[in-house]
Amino acid sequence: MKDQKLATLRFLALLFLFPGLAGLIISASISTHYVNTLPKEPVPAEMRMTPRNIHGSVVFQTKAEDRFLSSIEDTSVGVFFIGLTVGLVYVRRWGLEQAIAAEEEEYSSAKSA
Repeated sequence: MKDQKLATLRFLALLFLFPGLAGLIISASISTHYVNTLPKEPVPAEMRMTPRNIHGSVVFQTKAEDRFLSSIEDTSVGVFFIGLTVGLVYVRRWGLEQAIAAEEEEYSSAKSA
């Protein structure tokens, strides 16, 4: 049963890590696209008045664009950290299982000698 719990933890860790990482990559590509295409000064006619600093370059975007990118970034970071936390729990439990197995093997080999 312990193997099943470890497999479930590993599955959950990967289930959260990969989408979180993918979201971070997507938000980075959107940011790069924004730096290359959005205006560097406010354009009130297009409602591009919300500033965003992307690696030292300030671009102006609409509030909808700001909400969209911020939500992708925040959600991706949250999902990634959930996966990281579950992964650390998995590694900790897997390490304990390995240590216990090594102790039992050492005990049984000493007992038979």
